[in-house]
Amino acid sequence: MQVAPHPTEQMQSAVLILHRRLGDALLGVYLHGSAVSGGLRPQSDIDLLAVVQSELTESQRNGLLLDLLHLSGRHPAVPGGARCLEVMVFCQAELNRGDYPARAEFVYGEWLREAFEAGETPMPERYPEYSMVIAQAYQEAIPLFGPPRGDLLSEVSTEQVNQAMRDALPDLLDGLGGDERNVLLTLARMWHTASTEKFITKDAAAEWAISRLSGSDAMTLNHARRAYLGEVTDDWSSQGDAVRELAGRMSENVTNSMQQG
Repeated sequence: MQVAPHPTEQMQSAVLILHRRLGDALLGVYLHGSAVSGGLRPQSDIDLLAVVQSELTESQRNGLLLDLLHLSGRHPAVPGGARCLEVMVFCQAELNRGDYPARAEFVYGEWLREAFEAGETPMPERYPEYSMVIAQAYQEAIPLFGPPRGDLLSEVSTEQVNQAMRDALPDLLDGLGGDERNVLLTLARMWHTASTEKFITKDAAAEWAISRLSGSDAMTLNHARRAYLGEVTDDWSSQGDAVRELAGRMSENVTNSMQQG
């Protein structure tokens, strides 16, 4: 029976893959997200951000994708199995310019696996979420290879973070069906960031938001938090109306918090 890799082994393997596929163009690899801000939860991805000196070639894209498809665990993560990987690659010149929305050179995530296995290749694209990823990584990321985060990553302004959240909200709400837990926790984290200008883990953001909610809203978000922590089954079949109503109210809270700030 094959033994599942430890998260640290997966991180090390991912760094080796990036080295092998990107060579001297690789300037740094940074761990961010839950692994840094509060510890990996049962369903937490391993979030990696890489910085490169130049655009990737077609051969580099295809090779990197092939290796990550093999290394990353499928979603949802199986207890004791390989973790899902999220790997974003940014060009140093793009980071230095600080354009909005940020442009990623390459993105791998398990939500894209089906498209990748059907033959798609990760290509450069701009997306509001990438600006939020850079902002969070600038605050907390630790280097697995390369210099301290501040040497390669640029600070993202509060205005750009708020704009990214505004622009990301419609797609986030559209994806509520079938991804209830993640959407609710992401909304809680957005609400916290809009109110405090700081990034924290999804479960910590949920606790913060629950204290500001009441009745069924608090219960529904607490269910999402507990499902994320592996304490209850991630089942939303009987909570459709409550989830939609909570998502709508938290989206309004995000927008109102940005306006007040």
